[in-house]
Amino acid sequence: MMDPFDDTYFMKRALQEAETALDKNEVPIGAVIVMNNQIIARAHNLTETLNDVTAHAEMQAFTAAANSLDSKYLEDCTLYVTLEPCIMCAGAAFWTRIGRIVYAASDPKRGYSLVGRDVLHPKTELLTGILSEESAALLADFFKAKRDD
Repeated sequence: MMDPFDDTYFMKRALQEAETALDKNEVPIGAVIVMNNQIIARAHNLTETLNDVTAHAEMQAFTAAANSLDSKYLEDCTLYVTLEPCIMCAGAAFWTRIGRIVYAASDPKRGYSLVGRDVLHPKTELLTGILSEESAALLADFFKAKRDD
């Protein structure tokens, strides 16, 4: 029997957050954090809204999840994010001890993989490429529209 709450299901929820960011004229990146098949945090980029370069979707999601659990550690949680985390967000993921990260599109210009896997906690599991085409298209359309303005 197929699990309705699989990685694709939760990445679609992250993509909904990215659409919310797009509606706010933010870079369309979304994230959700899941524990026991329950979304405990939803977030999207808010760097323009908050005038804060650290207000990435992942950072917002980490804070919301920590508040939800009343704990700074997220070992039993999975972060679903529509774009490969940057070095800052990967560093924050390290400190949360998040159990698993699933991301859609790779970010060869600013993603954490530029410095290697060691920036993530050694116990963090990693899965990439879930709905990568949808995520990449959303970002490409956003930046194309910006260039055309």
